[in-house]
Amino acid sequence: MTTLCIICGTMFETKEYFIRKGQGKYCSRACHYRGAMKGRFLKCHICGNELYRSPSKSLNSKSGKFFCSKSCQTVWRNKEYSGNKHKQWKDGVSTYRDIMLKSNLKKFCRLCHIKDLRILVVHHKDENRKNYDLDNLVWLCHNCHHRVHKGLAKLALM
Repeated sequence: MTTLCIICGTMFETKEYFIRKGQGKYCSRACHYRGAMKGRFLKCHICGNELYRSPSKSLNSKSGKFFCSKSCQTVWRNKEYSGNKHKQWKDGVSTYRDIMLKSNLKKFCRLCHIKDLRILVVHHKDENRKNYDLDNLVWLCHNCHHRVHKGLAKLALM
């Protein structure tokens, strides 16, 4: 029996028995594969290449944008979440801990004199976090830093 492929529209031969069973709709395996695809074709947000997403994967995009590869996604992410849009943006200035590490000041807590760099933090004497002047910064351990902020210890001005 001759029938029409529902995907590509070509005529092909099939058995009447297959048609009665609900089969015999596709002329080849390639057309059968394309007929089984229930998702949709989308364009990559960066390069414009066409990509296929299944129904479950087309719902999983938080941004609503789709990408053909990790490199395209990384290009978009670096534009979207860099500079002042990044959640850890620090006004474009190096962090005060880096400033203190690069300075020649000795690295120890000014109150209890602990020298373990893993527990040392930088304290701003005037409590202005945007004042990166070395005269305003001092090393304290976590415990002493907490005590200074709670008023339980006083930091002698040096």
